[in-house]
Amino acid sequence: MKKQVIGVLVAGSALFGATAYAEETVTAVHAFPETLIYTKSFLSYVDKVNEAGKGVVQIEVRGGPEAIGMFQQPDAVRDGIVDMVYTPGSFYGGSLPEKDALVTSNLTAVETRANGGIELIDQVHQEKMGLKYLGWFDSGVCYNLWTRNAPEFDDKGNLKVEGLKLRGNAVYNAFFSNYLGAQVIDLPTGEVYAALQRGVVDATGWTQIGLIDLKWNEFINYRVEPCFFSTDLGVIVNLEKWDSLSPEARKILQDVAIQHEKDSAEALRAKRDEEFAKLEEQGMEVVSLEGEAKAQYLLAARETTWERMKELMAEQPGGTANYDKLIELFYDPAADK
Repeated sequence: MKKQVIGVLVAGSALFGATAYAEETVTAVHAFPETLIYTKSFLSYVDKVNEAGKGVVQIEVRGGPEAIGMFQQPDAVRDGIVDMVYTPGSFYGGSLPEKDALVTSNLTAVETRANGGIELIDQVHQEKMGLKYLGWFDSGVCYNLWTRNAPEFDDKGNLKVEGLKLRGNAVYNAFFSNYLGAQVIDLPTGEVYAALQRGVVDATGWTQIGLIDLKWNEFINYRVEPCFFSTDLGVIVNLEKWDSLSPEARKILQDVAIQHEKDSAEALRAKRDEEFAKLEEQGMEVVSLEGEAKAQYLLAARETTWERMKELMAEQPGGTANYDKLIELFYDPAADK
């Protein structure tokens, strides 16, 4: 009888152990095609997690915008259709306007994690959308205006946009429309190549890297300086899924994300320098605003976007309570000097 009881206890312990330490799976999708440098960065994070998480946690990538439309992905992760999404915060800015703090940031993920900025963004994600903000990847890369034809300037050195067929998107439309006065044509990334090819657009905002991956350099001949804004690419996780994971799994996912914030910022800055050199070898010309025109251009990019953030925050629960703190944590005036 005693042997039978001991046998049952041993079997029960073995079953409990197997349950407690079963390898967990997190499903994921990414906003952009697999060939784009930013997606490759995310897939590098996945590889690191899957190596460190053997026997504990694995990320199962189910594809990109072909699996779930890029603009539907934030809702999909919020609703639990998929566990994790790598996407720009601007793709769900209507629900979480605080993401504009990252767009206008002149700091990196490393700096804003150290000063509490990412902790605050994570808190806002959890409260407003039921999402865990795991990490801000590929930071420290900003945007340029890229044009087919030579940019024109007025007698004060300001950029002229009359007649420019400018592709816009949610990241920079407030700047392009409210300050530059441009009439923008909203197009998802995957449709821009054909639009350039057909002459539907002849200029676009885009980050400092990725133009070659997208083959837009076949039509784009000029880069306008200075650059503005910052990429706001991050990894968000369904909060119920996050809370259901074992402490070991959460630690691996978070620790690797923090390290990847640093690694990706360094890697992409090197990639930017490499791509700029390659584009200039192919004939890309760089045109720069100077003096007061340059200062006003950068000021307008930042302030029109802050204004958008404040207006949208005011319409939501919690209002503008975090507005000043977000600017304090994500923008350093001294860094622009």
